[in-house]
Amino acid sequence: MSSRTNAKDGLALRKAQSWPFLRGRVNLFAFRSAVLFALVFRLASSGRSWSQPSSDEYRVKAAFLFHFAQLVEWPADAFDGNSGPLVLCTLEDDAFYDELENSVQGKQIGSRTIRIRHIHLSQAARGCNLLFIGKSDGKGLSLATLRTLPVLTVGETDDFLSSGGMIRFHFDQDRIRFDINSAAADSSHLKISSRLLLLATSVTRSAGMEQGR
Repeated sequence: MSSRTNAKDGLALRKAQSWPFLRGRVNLFAFRSAVLFALVFRLASSGRSWSQPSSDEYRVKAAFLFHFAQLVEWPADAFDGNSGPLVLCTLEDDAFYDELENSVQGKQIGSRTIRIRHIHLSQAARGCNLLFIGKSDGKGLSLATLRTLPVLTVGETDDFLSSGGMIRFHFDQDRIRFDINSAAADSSHLKISSRLLLLATSVTRSAGMEQGR
């Protein structure tokens, strides 16, 4: 057998051995993502009554926000350098702030550390990568002022998506769910992962076009 034949056989063997490894890495990443969201949905689907905000509700929403941040891609110029923090902001009257500080502050997403900021309404777009707007917090805030800025907006009001918000929490039989306005995210140059889009109750892809499930 020639040396050329041996070389070809060796190359084919190395390729064959590498494919299971690559598939293993992809499958492991998909498995970890599925487990993370399974834990969140287990809490969100516990059947508990959410008629009043509670520490449990805040804990579930904090977990959702963390995973939203994992599954959204910001443009490079949205951050302060390659390892600058990912800044999650809440408005100054939001009781959600303490839970975010306790459960999300300091967590890592890639090379970035999450920082929680409590901001005034007039500062909503300054230095924030993700902005949470509670039902009673956004009065007087025009989401149009954030349009085209790389800020992921998450809210709770019924008209949040139609007003230009990107992700809206809602309740479905006492379970926390979310809808996505991907058209608004696109206008701000944010890329929402297909995995996150699949988990949404509905996705608005452009004006007048909504996909539900």
